[in-house]
Amino acid sequence: MRAWFQRFMSGRYGSDSLGNFLCIVALVCLILGFFVGIFYYIGLALLIYTYFRILSRNIQKRYAENQAFLRGTAGLRAKFGIMQQRFALRKTYRYFSCPHCRQQIRVPKGRGRISITCPKCGTQFVKKS
Repeated sequence: MRAWFQRFMSGRYGSDSLGNFLCIVALVCLILGFFVGIFYYIGLALLIYTYFRILSRNIQKRYAENQAFLRGTAGLRAKFGIMQQRFALRKTYRYFSCPHCRQQIRVPKGRGRISITCPKCGTQFVKKS
């Protein structure tokens, strides 16, 4: 069975970031379809398109679609990455905005009242860490 599946999937594109995103959106639409009927059909169409992309042998076209998706969502993914990093470091660092240029500055927690110098504009301000 495993050998058959490997032969079947050889030369096919498989899953990528766009496929994962479409699958999640399809599942959300299918759940919303219990309440509003049109979402069921939209979710079903998205799920069919996701499987079409996974089983496609046109690797260049699927790769180009995925790259366009990644370029289009680069800014949003970067913002979520920054939020994720800040959340992971929340116990050891505090973040402040410079009152002059709005540059985000990271300082260690638990140091009391400290004078912070902005590395971008040189403005000094005092905050409690």
